[in-house]
Amino acid sequence: MKYGFGIDLGGTTVKIAYFEETGKMLDKWEIPTVTENGGSQILPDIARSIRQYMDGKHIADSGILGLGIGVPGPVNAKGVVNKCVNLGWGVFNISETLQSLTGFPVKAGNDANVAALGEFWKGGGQGCDNMVFVTLGTGVGGGIVVEGNLLHGAHGSGAEIGHLVLNRDETVPCNCGKYGCVEQYCSATGIVRMAKRHLESTETPSVLRDLKELTCKDIFDAGKAGDKAALEVLEQFYAYMGEFLGNVCSTVNPEVVVIGGGVSKAGDMLISGITPYFKKYVFHAASAAKFTLASLGNDAGAYGAFKLALDAFGK
Repeated sequence: MKYGFGIDLGGTTVKIAYFEETGKMLDKWEIPTVTENGGSQILPDIARSIRQYMDGKHIADSGILGLGIGVPGPVNAKGVVNKCVNLGWGVFNISETLQSLTGFPVKAGNDANVAALGEFWKGGGQGCDNMVFVTLGTGVGGGIVVEGNLLHGAHGSGAEIGHLVLNRDETVPCNCGKYGCVEQYCSATGIVRMAKRHLESTETPSVLRDLKELTCKDIFDAGKAGDKAALEVLEQFYAYMGEFLGNVCSTVNPEVVVIGGGVSKAGDMLISGITPYFKKYVFHAASAAKFTLASLGNDAGAYGAFKLALDAFGK
């Protein structure tokens, strides 16, 4: 039996998990992401943490098949990171760098793509060959699996579906610099922004008007309780999601669309709201896609990262 590590590198914490080659997670822990000095300490910290774990558990180097890591930025097939703004990183080969620090072979990928691979392997996408994974959180991320293979793209930016344009008339720029991106309407922050716009432009009575710090959860909770303004905002959100996913599925034709991220906690209400609009916008031959909720939670990235290593070094 061989073993390995899956690493999910985030802006505030690094999640590290220890796996056996069957995909069973044996242990997991977190360390802080130190972004000072251009993030120069991040990879040495990861290497040190893994070595300390192995020493403490008396794990021999010979039993380790390799490491996988998901990072918040574009990564090409050779492991070259093309800037991770949140970490202070420029352009460099993360696989080679981390391998030199640990002594183990390393496979790297974009964090959203890697989380998609985790859900495909051990989560909501198990048993299918073609899957779209979309994360609705502070932003909108995604990952696409086509015929069993993760779509990376020529420059490591495949499946940046949160930056498809939904509204050409938008006057406020997205964080990416474009206008009218999916992320501006379908993320948790985007839903709140739509609600504030709606409340400013109408006089509909709403419990949302009494809240000082409006959250996405507040909007869904108000909608469940029958609040008219909240329902109007959510209907707009469902329409955007249906159009967005209809276009993606017309392109990819997946069996399953797995929805994760904080907004997915709305559960069945979310899926039932999106489905009619999806059916309206999707190409008929791609309309059989099944919607399901992500099941691995915060562990999806670690599972997917280990799967990267397993696929690369485990054969």
